[in-house]
Amino acid sequence: MPNEAPIAASGTVHWIGTGLSTGRTGLALLCDHAERVVLWDRTTERAERRLASLGLAGRAEVRALSPAALAAEVHAGDVVVSMLPAAEHPGLLRLAAARGAHFACTSYVSDELSVPAEEMAAAGLTVLTEAGLDPGIDHLMAHQLVERARREAGDSAAGVAFTSYCGGVPAVPNDFRYRFSWAPYGVLAALGSPARYVDGGLERTARHPWEATRQLVLAGEEFEVYPNRDSVPFVTQYGFPERWHLDTFVRGTLRNAGWRAAWSDVFATVRTRDEARIRALAKELADRYPTGAADRDRVVLSVALELRGPDGGTRWRGGQLLDVTGDEQESAMAKCVSLPLAFGLTRLLDGALSAGLHRAAESADEAARWLRFLDGHGLHIRGFGSEDAQTSPEDLFPAYRPAKA
Repeated sequence: MPNEAPIAASGTVHWIGTGLSTGRTGLALLCDHAERVVLWDRTTERAERRLASLGLAGRAEVRALSPAALAAEVHAGDVVVSMLPAAEHPGLLRLAAARGAHFACTSYVSDELSVPAEEMAAAGLTVLTEAGLDPGIDHLMAHQLVERARREAGDSAAGVAFTSYCGGVPAVPNDFRYRFSWAPYGVLAALGSPARYVDGGLERTARHPWEATRQLVLAGEEFEVYPNRDSVPFVTQYGFPERWHLDTFVRGTLRNAGWRAAWSDVFATVRTRDEARIRALAKELADRYPTGAADRDRVVLSVALELRGPDGGTRWRGGQLLDVTGDEQESAMAKCVSLPLAFGLTRLLDGALSAGLHRAAESADEAARWLRFLDGHGLHIRGFGSEDAQTSPEDLFPAYRPAKA
């Protein structure tokens, strides 16, 4: 069980990694709120260049990252923030635990994170995870929708449909319907992982997730969506009542219309499971479809919930939509990942988070607090439900069509 009296945060935050998910808005917020921010990169020169590119020169200290150097500077009550690839999180979490420091990242909870997090809870330390875009903002939307549906329609429903789709796409689609802003191998590896979800009232597994692609019409615009990872555990995480009979529960990825056709050759290579071929293709794609300085990215996140009665008629439905386009100051992805994480860190620094494992906000009230903050800092989320007369459900609720081959 979480310790309700966590070790007080010292006010020092170690931000480790300066990749493309490190955004100007989030890091600036943290520099304003924390007593001290230390930015770690492979060299101090790289860290200084990144700060300058974000318009934050001199706002944080810079350090060259090595295990020994980091261990020497992390002290009790500090916060260690991993912006490195997920494979690096467990090692940094163990270092934080050994030094009596708190830990945060934006990635999904894994066994390698959850077990040490339980031990840290007993020591009064906080572990904040799944606090970026997806996972992160999607959790906030889901908790808020579920709470409202329960309050307005009750804890029983003959049929329930929940969908959560998120994607980072080119603001202006190219022939490939995608541009790479992070390692292409990670994108291809994700396509090679099975996806579990609920459809037609049954748990299903898509061995090749793209084969479950559907067309989605959202606010009058066509996209393509497909399930990813394992959606099923989130039924419990989102607090679905036992008497809500699930027809559909899918968490997945959103892409520009035409993506499935444009990626047919990629799928053929992923299907071979030949590691050498996949890595070679990843390098080729990185060279062919990079995100250049003049390219603008776009983030689209749609979360929707519908409850139906025994006759199949809609009893309640609600949805929320985030649609952000990057600009010359900051990419949409960097802002959408870094800003919620930074707000979560301010909550940790202020002593508002108990010891133990947290996944962004895990109650409707706390989710509302996060969403109000994001709205006040430029991430405007459109929503509808019984209380929202200003937005028509037809504008935001997803409409699906069979996928085109």
